[in-house]
Amino acid sequence: MSENKQCLPSYLNPDNPGPWAVFLEQVERVTPYLGELASLVETIKQPERSLIVNIPVRLDDGSIAQFEGYRVQHSLNCGPGKGGVRYHQDVTLSEVMALSAWMSVKTAVVGLPYGGAKGAIRFNPRDYSAAEVERITRRYIREISSVIGVEKDIPGPDVNTNAQTMAWMMDGYSAARGTDCPGIVTGKPIALGGSLGRVQATGRGVFIVGASAARDAGIDLNGARVCVQGFGNVGSTAARLFCELGARVIAVQDHTGTLYNPDGLPVNALIEYVQEHGGIAGKPNAEQISNEEFWALESEILIPAALDGQITRHNAGSIKTRIIVEGANGPTTPEADDILNANGITVVPDVLANAGGVTVSYFEWVQNRAGFYWSEEEINQRLEAIMDNAYTAVSATAAEHRVSLRTAAFITACTRILKVREARGLHP
Repeated sequence: MSENKQCLPSYLNPDNPGPWAVFLEQVERVTPYLGELASLVETIKQPERSLIVNIPVRLDDGSIAQFEGYRVQHSLNCGPGKGGVRYHQDVTLSEVMALSAWMSVKTAVVGLPYGGAKGAIRFNPRDYSAAEVERITRRYIREISSVIGVEKDIPGPDVNTNAQTMAWMMDGYSAARGTDCPGIVTGKPIALGGSLGRVQATGRGVFIVGASAARDAGIDLNGARVCVQGFGNVGSTAARLFCELGARVIAVQDHTGTLYNPDGLPVNALIEYVQEHGGIAGKPNAEQISNEEFWALESEILIPAALDGQITRHNAGSIKTRIIVEGANGPTTPEADDILNANGITVVPDVLANAGGVTVSYFEWVQNRAGFYWSEEEINQRLEAIMDNAYTAVSATAAEHRVSLRTAAFITACTRILKVREARGLHP
C-alpha cells in the first residue's frame, strides 16, 4: 500500500492500523479514476473529528465501572454526520474511524444529503443488566452531546443497539436541552417518531441489490441457493425475502454455529427459534457443520451479514458462489477482494448493499423534521427506488471503467464528496 504512514493519527500503531488501513487502501485504489479531483483526495484520508470519552457508571452492586466510548465524524461536507452506535467488547478506534468513513461513502453512493459518522462503546452489553446498559447509554450520549445535533450529527442503531437504546439516547439528549428532539437519533420506536420499515430496511436493501445483481448475472432466484453468515436483523430479513421469491437458504451461520440443509432451511421457523434461544445452535432437522465448511459450500448468493474482516486471503479461495452481497460493514479485506475478482465472483460492496438502513434513517429524519409520517408501503417503495437507482448507476460506472462494483461505488462516492469539497473550498 502506497499510503504515507505519516498521515495516520499519532494514537494509532502505524504498522497495524486495523480496519482504517482497509479504507485507506480502498481510497488508494480509486484515486487514479478521480481525475482532477485526485488533488483533494488527502482530505478524506483523515476524519474531521475523533472524540474519545470516558464513561463512569455505577453498577447495580454499587461499584463504579468505567467504559471507553467513541464518536468519529469522518466527513461533514455533504451534510450532517450519519452513522450508528455499536456496543462491542472488541471495538477499537481504528474500527470506528473506518466505519465512519464507509458511512461517508455509503451516503454518497445512494445520494443522501449526509456525511459519515460512527460511534461505539467498548463493552459487551450481554454482561450487564438492562438498567446498567441504560445508565451507560445515557452517560455516553451526555459525553458526546457537544458534537451531535439534529443538523450536526445524527446517531442510529448498530451492532448490539436497538430501538430501545435510541429511545434512551433521545430522551437523555432532549432532557439536557430542555426540549423534545426526536430527530437527534434514528431507529427509534414508532411511538417516539420512528419510521415504519426501519427495522427491516438494511436487510431489505441487501435483498433489493442482491436480486438486481442476480438478474444481471442471469440467475433465476427460484431455486437459487443462498448462504447467510450472521442471522440477526439484517441476515434474517434478507434470507426471508429471498425465500419469498423461491430461493433456498441452504446454510446459516451465527455466533453459535452453522446449520446446513441442501434442500433449504425453514427460514421463518429459524427466525422464531433464534428469538427464543438466542442463536441457531440446536435447531432440529438441520445438519451442524463447521464454520470453515460454511465458506466452501456451493451457492449462487452468499451474504456475509455479521462483522468486518470475515472474508480474508485465508478463506476467499475456497468460496464457491457467484455473487457476494455484503450485508455487514467491511466483511471483505482488499486481498480477499482480489482473489474473489480473479475467481470471477461478483461482490456487491457493503457501501451499496447495506445502505438500506441509512436510507430509511434519512426518511425517519425527514419525517421527524416535517412532523408528517409515511405508510410502510410508501417507505418500501421509496427505498426500492433509491437502492435500484444506486445499483444501476454503480453498475454503469463499473462497466465504463471495467472495474469491480466496489471500485465503481468508491468512484461514485468519492467523486460526489470531493466535488462538494472543491465547491466549498478549503477555509482558513
